[in-house]
Amino acid sequence: MKALFIGGTGTISTEITKLLLEQGHELYLLNRGNRNDGLPEGAKILKGDIGDEAKVTELIADLEFDVVADFIAFVPEHVERDYRLFKDKTKQYIFISSASAYQSPPSDYRITEGTPLANPFWEYSRNKIACEDYLMKQYREQGFPVTIVRPSHTYSERSVPVGVHGSRGPWQVLKRMREGKPIIIHGDGTSLWTVTHSRDFAKGFAGLMGNIHATGDSVHITSDESVTWNQIHEIIASELGVKPNFLHVPSIFLDACSDEDYRGSLLGDKANTVVFDNAKLKRLVPEFVATTRADQGLREAVRFMLEHSEAQQEDPEFDAWCDKVAAALDRAIAEIRS
Repeated sequence: MKALFIGGTGTISTEITKLLLEQGHELYLLNRGNRNDGLPEGAKILKGDIGDEAKVTELIADLEFDVVADFIAFVPEHVERDYRLFKDKTKQYIFISSASAYQSPPSDYRITEGTPLANPFWEYSRNKIACEDYLMKQYREQGFPVTIVRPSHTYSERSVPVGVHGSRGPWQVLKRMREGKPIIIHGDGTSLWTVTHSRDFAKGFAGLMGNIHATGDSVHITSDESVTWNQIHEIIASELGVKPNFLHVPSIFLDACSDEDYRGSLLGDKANTVVFDNAKLKRLVPEFVATTRADQGLREAVRFMLEHSEAQQEDPEFDAWCDKVAAALDRAIAEIRS
């Protein structure tokens, strides 16, 4: 199979890149070349900015592909550009959407591909829905061979999935755990969540590539395992060798007192219990099985972060904000009990 990935070096796409090269496929990566050092041998690099349509047209002038997948398309303008570039260049175009596009809050916690798409809380999700609408219109009217893939919370050894963190990533949460500071968990921590390791996601994604039954359709790729947010943080603390100090805070309160987009990422996503039905994926890719348990993958990610100083990005602003939230709640409790 001859494939082109736009991006190809992110949390989701890196594992797919590795898997396809191991399987002997011919893989091209179109990116600016800023993160290609760690790629396995065999990928063919097309160095360029996908936003430079004229340059990309030159790069692919003599190329045609079985599959083109865009991992960095977020707004309708991006997929409109891709349609112009690849409508006569590929047998399948895969758009990476998001499971956050599903109805939020959900009317049923069991999510299937038939769950309505609607998220009034998060612009990111609404943009993904708009992208899907455009691409399906091109499929219906022009025969553009699109497949829509919806990841949920996908992580790798390089990313520890936590619910509430700052703009610099999860390290400050781990650091606070090691220091015995309060760790903010949205809600009461008992809502169910699905974290999917990128190795498992890659298996499902590869099975959809070149799959004639996936054309004109949408499918999510997630683990079948559900865990609570309390369990996620308990696993992280256990790997750190500490006893966690949890501080449960309503999501609506966190959104009201922060400049982070917790309205979108919490109210429109992580605060809701969701359990994914993967029957459709398993019908399209019968061999798909998610084999990395949450506790295994989370511990691996924590160990990676502890062993790699470059992953330890401190976030003093987030740290101070967490302390303020904890102090404010302590004052409220004291006032009510006085």
